Amino acid sequence: MPGGVNSPVRAFRSVGGAPFFTRRAQGAHLETADGNSLIDFVCTWGPAIHGHNCPEIRDAIASALQNGTSFGTPNPYEVEMAELILSMVPSVEQVRMCNSGTEATMSTIRLARGYTGRDKIIKFAGCYHGHVDALLVKAGSGALTLGNPDSAGVPKAVAADTLVLDYNDAAGLEACFANYGSEIAAVIVEPFPANCGLMLPHPDYLEKLRKLTQAHGTVLIFDEVMTGFRIAEGGVQSHIGITPDLTAMGKIIGGGLPVGAFGGKREIMQHLAPVGPVYQAGTLSGNPLAMAAGIASLKKLRQEAPYDRLDTLGKTIRDALLGAAKAKGLALQVPQVGSMFALFFAAAPVTNYDEAVNSHTAHFKKVFHYALEHGVYLPPSPFETCFISTAHEGEAIEQAAEILSKAILSI
Repeated sequence: MPGGVNSPVRAFRSVGGAPFFTRRAQGAHLETADGNSLIDFVCTWGPAIHGHNCPEIRDAIASALQNGTSFGTPNPYEVEMAELILSMVPSVEQVRMCNSGTEATMSTIRLARGYTGRDKIIKFAGCYHGHVDALLVKAGSGALTLGNPDSAGVPKAVAADTLVLDYNDAAGLEACFANYGSEIAAVIVEPFPANCGLMLPHPDYLEKLRKLTQAHGTVLIFDEVMTGFRIAEGGVQSHIGITPDLTAMGKIIGGGLPVGAFGGKREIMQHLAPVGPVYQAGTLSGNPLAMAAGIASLKKLRQEAPYDRLDTLGKTIRDALLGAAKAKGLALQVPQVGSMFALFFAAAPVTNYDEAVNSHTAHFKKVFHYALEHGVYLPPSPFETCFISTAHEGEAIEQAAEILSKAILSI
């Protein structure tokens, strides 16, 4: 395996050292192949909002497995999942299942271009939308972690119609639409960017984005692969009250199994094959095991409504980190919303790509290794977001807060 891993950020290149291998996960903990137990703040990069090996999700998979692993035909789970998504996500009037977040974002871009008849798209520096050729420009996540945000193997012509703006720069946004408004098919954005650390929008920034796209007939795409069903039941869009035209989803709707989905306005979604001219397909789309797992995950979220509890856990970690940084005399920012948080060693809040990459990443590396040696696993990159699950409640969150505080004090 190149680099010894099947996804680049797992390789620990950003923080140094060699990655551990996990043999089992339960609740808030990972058990490594060496027998160590770690309190996990990666949570499979988001899906494990109920903790690892959740009994309801495991039982749903086991039940579905009795009937087979894949059919290649429509199945009842797809219908139930579609109904759940439509009832939870404000923007979605129709939905198409796929197999990953990358497939979802790639498909929304193609659909927006087919719907509008335009070619140009806008993305934002530091936002990662999967390994889609046209979107691997100033990317976040693993591409940024490895110091190569513009991937080799992407022809210049493929990225030529991608306009890259700074997140939170309202003036730049207005200027871009003034120059190219009639040519822009879509704007794709993580409404709360979570692949460059966690960044939050300036007041009214997303409102301005919504108004500009509407004024110019441009499709607004929210990439909620990471934030969907984590910030709120309906994602960021329900949390802030802004409805995009299309939404890309993933992570939680697979309950830990590979999955993706995208949906939005019926008028736009009707341009998809087989009823429209925009082709998109997938042999394993709507896989019964992934759908069963995702249905169990979403139903549990709806039944338990854990968002206030998760926000309390997030604030517990945030306050512990900030308290330790203050005692140590370190400049630290801990953006936190609900069950997501990040660490930036910087004097001011980090609100765009340049501010993120200019933060003091050497401090993060020290915190990461201290935490790992003492039983807490953070994402192995200063440019990733941490996730919390309901399984962290109680002893796990208290232990983690103490260990992370000591990690800050050890710098």
